[in-house]
Amino acid sequence: MNKKIVLRDDEIPRQWYNIVPDIPNGLNPPLDPETKEPMGPEKLGAVFPMGLLEQEMSMERFIDIPEPVLDILKIWRPSPLVRATNLEAALGTRAKIYFKNEGVSPVGSHKPNSAVAQAYYNMKEGVKRLATETGAGQWGSALSFATSKFGLQCKVYMVRVSYDQKPYRKSMMQTFGAQIVASPSTETRTGRRILEEYPDTPGSLGIAISEALEDAATREDTKYALGSVLNHVVLHQSIIGLEAQKQMEIAGDYPDVIIGCCGGGSNFAGLAVPFVPDYLEGRKIRFVGVEPASCPSLTMGRLAYDYGDVAQTTPLLYMYTLGHDFIPPGIHAGGLRYHGMAPIISALVRENMIEPLKVHQLECFEAGVLFAKTEGIIPAPETCHAVRAAIIEATQDLNEEKTILFNFSGHGLIDMGSYDKFYAGELENYEYPEEQIAKSMANLPRI
Repeated sequence: MNKKIVLRDDEIPRQWYNIVPDIPNGLNPPLDPETKEPMGPEKLGAVFPMGLLEQEMSMERFIDIPEPVLDILKIWRPSPLVRATNLEAALGTRAKIYFKNEGVSPVGSHKPNSAVAQAYYNMKEGVKRLATETGAGQWGSALSFATSKFGLQCKVYMVRVSYDQKPYRKSMMQTFGAQIVASPSTETRTGRRILEEYPDTPGSLGIAISEALEDAATREDTKYALGSVLNHVVLHQSIIGLEAQKQMEIAGDYPDVIIGCCGGGSNFAGLAVPFVPDYLEGRKIRFVGVEPASCPSLTMGRLAYDYGDVAQTTPLLYMYTLGHDFIPPGIHAGGLRYHGMAPIISALVRENMIEPLKVHQLECFEAGVLFAKTEGIIPAPETCHAVRAAIIEATQDLNEEKTILFNFSGHGLIDMGSYDKFYAGELENYEYPEEQIAKSMANLPRI
């Protein structure tokens, strides 16, 4: 039995899979925040290049990956599929556990799968500079890497709590040539307004998105890049699941359960969506999306039209949301602190195809430590959520023979400050109060 399955360079997928045409009952269109009517590409062209907008609204099931994008992806792709035999033995389970190791990328996570594509399409249309937000710093690092490959400038608005918690993420972004500021910042109207009202705010992805969008909208040379949630990001991430399908076939196995952590939804969707056609054809397969109990958009949110940011500048997206002005506590899984969920993931939850699961911070770190001791890789705090869910699945019935596949979305070698706090007993579980969520969702737009 092979411990890991590695595809050759020439076996890398040459097309992305677009799930949108295959979603039962489809997706609700994004709405113009001013008119509340379906939004076309013309208005969105102010902040996104047309190449990405075409993908965002495409009904083609497969879209070719450009050669310049493939050339850069081949630095680390295809990524390994690994059988977690030592974890299985430690748990005493008869379940087989596989993980897709996205931590082998240059920045240690799945994020460059979309960042490289986004930088390419912007470069192709003459864009000189990209503005973006980042939570834990994974997306900011990925876009910094990608823009350096295509000669673009990059400005990153990093959520304040992560800016303070993760100094080496900033160093990584600077190494690739990016500029980074803590969000909320004094560099935008949105940032200044929020700092006046809440000078001690930990920030949020919703605030950082508002700042990055304002930056892009007020400069001729700049477009905006988003690291999750949108359809074209899920499209680019589908390369994970497409590779995994080939690797599972080589292993002579097939997943009964597919698991991923969910913030905006891109890494889970990237692994899961290529398997959805099999499910629709009658294959028995479960999809489990894991989120933090402190930011539970799928398990406690509402499926509704909402803004993607605090300043209410994004299109209205039909998604599971906790309300656009929801500011979650400063948990250490910074990449999972987002108020909404990708419309694609939201639609699959609506159709009862994805099972949402919420877990607490401490049990996730405990799972991450066990994974590190058994499999030798320290998971990022976000990835610990997927590890925890895989352990839950494998130990429900230790004698049940089933195959579990989860996305190891990133390593935690730049997140050791979070582990320090875990070992010092400074982390605690936090379940967001229902009354606070209700208060936040009272401000949902009336459609």
